[in-house]
Amino acid sequence: MLKTTLAGLRAHLLRLVLTALAITLGVGFVSGTFVLTDTMRAAVDQQFTASASKISVAVLPTGSSNDVPAALLSRVKKVSGVQDAQGLVLGSAPLIGKDGKAYGDAGTAGVSISTGALQRYRIKPGRPPSGPGEVVLDTKTARRAGYKVGDRVSVLDKQGRVHSFTVSGLVDFGVDQEVAYRGGVGFTAATATAMTGEHGYAEIDVKAAPGTSDAALRDAVAQAVGGSYEVLTSAKLADRLARSSGLSTSDLSVFFLAFAIVALFVAALVIYNTFNILIAQRTREMALLRCVGATRAQVFRGVLAEAMVVGLAASALGVLAGVGLGAGGAALFASADDTSVGSVTVSATPVVVGLVVGLIVTLVAALLPARAATRVPPVAALRSQMEGRVKGRAGIIRMVLGSPLVLAGLLIIALALGSEAGQQPFVMVLAGGMMVFLGVIALSPFIVGGLSGVVGWLPARLLGVPGRLARENAGRNPKRAAITTIALTIGVTLMTTFSVALASTQATATAKLAEQFPVDYQLTTVGDQLIPRQAAAALRTKPQLSDVIEVRNADDARLDGEDTLVGTVAGHALGRSIKPEIVAGSITDLGPGTVALHEDTAKSFGVGVGRQMTLTNGSQRLSLRVVAVFSGETPTPEVTINEADFDRTFGPKNDSEVYVKAKKGVSTDVSSRVVEDATKAYPMVKVGSLADMKEQLTKAVDQLFVLVGALLGLAIIISLIGIANTLTLSVFERTRESALLRALGLTRSGLRWMLSLEAVIMAVIGALLGVVLGAGFGWAAISAVLDGVVLGFPIVRIIAFIVVAGLAGLLAAVVPSRRAAKASIVASLASD
Repeated sequence: MLKTTLAGLRAHLLRLVLTALAITLGVGFVSGTFVLTDTMRAAVDQQFTASASKISVAVLPTGSSNDVPAALLSRVKKVSGVQDAQGLVLGSAPLIGKDGKAYGDAGTAGVSISTGALQRYRIKPGRPPSGPGEVVLDTKTARRAGYKVGDRVSVLDKQGRVHSFTVSGLVDFGVDQEVAYRGGVGFTAATATAMTGEHGYAEIDVKAAPGTSDAALRDAVAQAVGGSYEVLTSAKLADRLARSSGLSTSDLSVFFLAFAIVALFVAALVIYNTFNILIAQRTREMALLRCVGATRAQVFRGVLAEAMVVGLAASALGVLAGVGLGAGGAALFASADDTSVGSVTVSATPVVVGLVVGLIVTLVAALLPARAATRVPPVAALRSQMEGRVKGRAGIIRMVLGSPLVLAGLLIIALALGSEAGQQPFVMVLAGGMMVFLGVIALSPFIVGGLSGVVGWLPARLLGVPGRLARENAGRNPKRAAITTIALTIGVTLMTTFSVALASTQATATAKLAEQFPVDYQLTTVGDQLIPRQAAAALRTKPQLSDVIEVRNADDARLDGEDTLVGTVAGHALGRSIKPEIVAGSITDLGPGTVALHEDTAKSFGVGVGRQMTLTNGSQRLSLRVVAVFSGETPTPEVTINEADFDRTFGPKNDSEVYVKAKKGVSTDVSSRVVEDATKAYPMVKVGSLADMKEQLTKAVDQLFVLVGALLGLAIIISLIGIANTLTLSVFERTRESALLRALGLTRSGLRWMLSLEAVIMAVIGALLGVVLGAGFGWAAISAVLDGVVLGFPIVRIIAFIVVAGLAGLLAAVVPSRRAAKASIVASLASD
């Protein structure tokens, strides 16, 4: 039996190639995910270990304190066994870009650069700053801002004053996640303290004297500083830094593995379909084996042995492909983030997991076809094969299983949409969506059988005999066609779901911006800087502008005994230019002695409209009555009081944000130039427009779709392999039928068109079903999360999905149709 199985593999080798390719792609994705995350994690660990190795002991603040007092440094230096100790200053020091505005959205961090043996950061090119007039720039910041060694740069201090420096070198701050995100400027310790205004240290680094171990020094330093601070050795610090950054690689692994599971599921459908067709085509062969003495168990083991050989070979290739995919992904991330990932790390995990997963998926997918092979009676060797249809008991079972699943899933989704938006309704939509999809899979032969006539109507009308034959062939074996198209449906459903959800999110955000935020420009600052009130005053003098709205905040207030951020909005704007969504009360009633609360704040305090609250600031005490509760994301502070009350309680504070509206008829170019010119004297002030916000939102949505689309594209490629595989095997199965059509007058090109159109019809059916399901799932999912959703339907993208699916189906049919057209009529008619 083993010899027979191996002979069968050699005989059907070409038929199994596409199946093996599907397994290879799925396993490659899984193995590649592990290789990518292992490589990135190893690079991170190596980077942190190299940085931490420059010190012996680090003194860190605990959760109860934000920094280490500067006075503690002198105490650490006096500890026996200390060769050197230096404090690490970390604060805000915004770099001014070449456009005269602060670089970045959050403002660059100001960092002290340690000297001597404690210098942790790699500086290349250039050298560390040697005096108060020199700085080093983070390599990414320098590249993006267009600065190099020797350039003069301007940096803002804590008070917003501009200071000029010479760039002495470029530094890699990669070990510090905050600096890596914000960008960084490095100073000498004294200059960093003066520029950032920080009075303490983020960390004290200690170098052990020769002959003193890190552990011994840690104990001595810990005793000197007391129990209020954490003291770690170099090795412990490296472990902590690596673990803190490992969250991103773990999340990355989970993210990619989710798509790998989708790809493997689609590959399993392709494998199942392939073996199902092969068993059906080899009915007489199986029957002959039974006639010559093979038992059911031997036939069963023979089919599984074929699957095992194919699964192992394809999985091994998938592991090799995964190493390449992981290395390519790591290089892509490194180039995008301008970092080095080092050499590719291949542990035993991607190899073992790839082989095991590939083999298990293949065997599980082949179980049902193998079981079907054992049911072939010996007498079947004497009769012709007939294609099966969905009827009788199998059809009833599908109806009984599928219909309740669809109905129950739709009911759960309806209940979720009738509830208040949140996490629980979203989970309900996911559960209902899975039930609907499983029901559709069960009913797919009936659905595909019905759609084949609809989708095939146009080719049948326009392309004559080949079109009519293609339509009939597409619906001829609906069970096989359903398994083929459902693989494509999975990919298109997920793509459409993401597309509709992202488009709806974008449309909802745009609508809310237009409704609650009807201004043209927004002035913000970087870091913890504030906008001088003179900026708003200067804007008010411009005739091209119709409204200037200031928002001010105070963080030194207590509301009903709790620390609270309190703010105020220019009184003329509330309810007119700034329109928060009112839950209760009226925002126009916000006068002296009153307060408006965001609904989350109102819930946390347990108050509503009409309740009295007490606001204190030092000796100032103010009794306030709640006149409005609002919701949504608006410029309105969560605790908003009247302007006069704010000035009386907190004094003349600078603005936190300023909103500007242009006069009607003034072009965007003119108004933008006016606002930029009026704020040119304030480098920390950044000007954003509503158009910029929409553009950033659109860009973010498009980037996310490209990423998700590229990952789901693998599942779609695998499903198209399934279509090509099904059509190839179908061509073998219908060799005599094709020859008979040729004998009756169908030309070679007509036969090619018939088979190509059959593939197109199947691909379009799968895409249409995916679009319908995905549109419904996407709308339901986003509606379960957000209130007041505006449905966004990316019609161009959806049409593109269908067109691309049709073209891909056409491409998948090229080789099978050419093979069928080239076959000899006489030889094909003589085949059995």
